[in-house]
Amino acid sequence: MAAIVTNTFRHNNALQFYESFSETAKTTYYLFVGRPQPWSATTGGGTDASPPTPLDNVDDPYMYYRDMQAAKILTVTDRQYAIPRHNWVTGTIYDMYRGDYGATVNAAVVQTQEGGTDMFATSTRMYVLSSANNVYKCMNNYSGATSTVEPSGTSTSEFTTSPDNYVWKYMYTLSTTQITNFMTTDFVAVATDSTVASAAVPGAVGQYIVANGGAGYTNGTYTAETLRGDGTGGTFTVVVASGAVSTVTAVAVGGGSTRAAQYMYADCNIDAISGIGTPSTSAIVVPVISPPDGHGSNAIEELGGFYIMTNTSIAGTAGSGDFVVDQDFRRIGVVKDPYNYGTTTISTADTLSALKSVTFAASPTPGTFVNDEIITGGTSGAKGLVVDWESSTRVLKYIQTQWTGIDTNKDITAFAVSEVVTGAGGATGTTSAVGNPEIDYYSGQTIYVEDRAPITRASDQTENIKLIIEF
Repeated sequence: MAAIVTNTFRHNNALQFYESFSETAKTTYYLFVGRPQPWSATTGGGTDASPPTPLDNVDDPYMYYRDMQAAKILTVTDRQYAIPRHNWVTGTIYDMYRGDYGATVNAAVVQTQEGGTDMFATSTRMYVLSSANNVYKCMNNYSGATSTVEPSGTSTSEFTTSPDNYVWKYMYTLSTTQITNFMTTDFVAVATDSTVASAAVPGAVGQYIVANGGAGYTNGTYTAETLRGDGTGGTFTVVVASGAVSTVTAVAVGGGSTRAAQYMYADCNIDAISGIGTPSTSAIVVPVISPPDGHGSNAIEELGGFYIMTNTSIAGTAGSGDFVVDQDFRRIGVVKDPYNYGTTTISTADTLSALKSVTFAASPTPGTFVNDEIITGGTSGAKGLVVDWESSTRVLKYIQTQWTGIDTNKDITAFAVSEVVTGAGGATGTTSAVGNPEIDYYSGQTIYVEDRAPITRASDQTENIKLIIEF
């Protein structure tokens, strides 16, 4: 049995995720950072130069909590639909819009410039981003010619550039916020322009492709021929030269507000045109039908907006110290609906610390602990890895992983109050309090995770983290 997951389903999934940020019973998402210790063969695999690929299994999300450092809530303004970025570059052949791209269609008739059959593949350049930050859809590439004139302007009508004869459709202009927060080297924000959408003509046919000119026709120009199909109002002109159809050009695009006027199926019926003659080989002309509501009616769907980009900034010790500095992290991810520690209440705070901590008594004066060293409890036997040590407050924050937080009995044991904790470098301190993280371990669902090379944080810097989630 042959089956596919349709692009419509992908759009629906992206829509559900996008809307979940703002629904009445909204979902809460947090971006988290973690993994302060280096990647190695004995601590999960990989190296700092070549981090391991995360595994999509049941056990690893538990691990993400054990070395998590902090999390920041993702708000409704932190997400945006996105599409692969294709800057307009002179001398490039761009793919024209066609509604019949697909693996089941004859590749000799329907094929992108990259040789593929998917209009929304990242290699398919069916739209461009101009130097003015406008996005244009390529409506006709003049039979695969190179584009030499950058499209410009914001007209709602299709327009032709000269002398390359490309036909373009203006879709939208990136806002300042979209440029600043939702643009990367590979992706760019996508949105629908309301003015363009209101001018869209449902079921219109504005472009024709001569896939095979045929042979044996009578030379001439045949004007205002009627487009056949299930819509009305479409007309076109045919030019025959040397016995073959050379060009077919729209005169009236047809379509409109009523279903009866809209083309969902169309055929030029070239051989039936009066006076065109009886061909020895029939021409193949493909009318390019618009999306259901017309070109520009929904830029997100028309340009393949299966991606949601999130943008989060973490400044210094964000959350009054929840995000530690002078430390590095190697993992970022997104967790859905985590709980506050020790409860079943979904977290709503702007930031959450995921680190455990001990506070040392003022006397005897604790020693100087060092980030990433192993600490051991003299009474409990607990072990941990130092993530942050603040001598002024005598607070030491740590993690306990299966590699560096296991006691001699192979347990992850809690440190105890009034015990002496010793660092691998010899520093000691007597605990006066034991602190819990603000986020409840193993709560919620990890929906995204990415392992990276180390990123070192400092008090005077801001990390701007953009994630691309594909549906």
